[in-house]
Amino acid sequence: MDLRWIASALLVTVLTSAVWAQDLLNPTNSYKILSTTKVGGAGGWDHIYADSDGRRLYVPRTGTGAAARILVYDLDTMKPAGTIAGVNAHAVAVDAASGHGFSASRPVSMWDSKTLKVIKTIPVQSEPEYIVFDPFKGRVYVLSGAAPNATVIDAATGAVAATIDLGGKPGQAVSDGEGHVYVAIDDADEIAVIDAAAMTVSARYDLDGVGAGPRGLAFDPKNKVLFVGCENATMVYLSAKDGKFLYALPIGVGANAIAFNPASMETFSAQDQGTVTISKVAGPTNFTMSGDVETMQGAKNIALDTKTGKLYLVTAQYAPVKTNGPATPAQLLRRGPIVPNSFSIIQMGK
Repeated sequence: MDLRWIASALLVTVLTSAVWAQDLLNPTNSYKILSTTKVGGAGGWDHIYADSDGRRLYVPRTGTGAAARILVYDLDTMKPAGTIAGVNAHAVAVDAASGHGFSASRPVSMWDSKTLKVIKTIPVQSEPEYIVFDPFKGRVYVLSGAAPNATVIDAATGAVAATIDLGGKPGQAVSDGEGHVYVAIDDADEIAVIDAAAMTVSARYDLDGVGAGPRGLAFDPKNKVLFVGCENATMVYLSAKDGKFLYALPIGVGANAIAFNPASMETFSAQDQGTVTISKVAGPTNFTMSGDVETMQGAKNIALDTKTGKLYLVTAQYAPVKTNGPATPAQLLRRGPIVPNSFSIIQMGK
């Protein structure tokens, strides 16, 4: 067995006991589910995106034929605002300056973020799984698990600027807006650091033997901290400057996406088991757990509206799976058949 997994399991056990004790003495989590909007419809789903400037929520639905589309909702009313048809996307990014939106799909679709009309499609050589906008040079990074691992596109023109070999399967990615794009590399237990000017990988940060299977990633611009959500139920805190290990805290099972709110200095880790783990940043090396919010099984992707502080998740209802006794971590991720037309958007806040 990999010693990193043994070490991280021991750490999670110790930290969990400490966090439970802290929560009992000082419960600080005041977040709750504000609404659950059942929208139904066919198709799978993946990462959602909140365009706080444009006041829209993008919900990619995956599949073939009519199931492949991007649903768009008004962030303030949650009413449908339009559909981008025929796009089998796993994630979305929007550049407010150019007014262009982009999909993590093959081909990549580029659209007008006001009219939602597709402007052009951009061929890529492999199936994208995530996308991030970098304001430093006005580019989007389209990430896939097969070579080339990243396709860099000029957000204003849609022209391909470069392709980058990340050296592994990417998860979430974030930009610091100052010349670096950070990418979680799931199968290498590391963070790849892209020099946005040179468009090459300039550094690799390991997880200090604590985190394994990094999927979620978020960034604190004030303290220059990376938050790494890992499949071994651990969040690892790294210095964005040099990759130095800072701290670790336990999170739920099936971590997949993280959001960071710079206004409240809080991180939100969405887990497949149906929880969002919230932690607080009190300083460059001062991190505390606020607690968990129960959501729904499969709600493992999360988006933050930075203007309101509200968070959004998506999932559907699943038929129950019977277990003998308390569920194991693996059993927490088992799902029965999807209940027809049960796909829902969850709104979380205070």
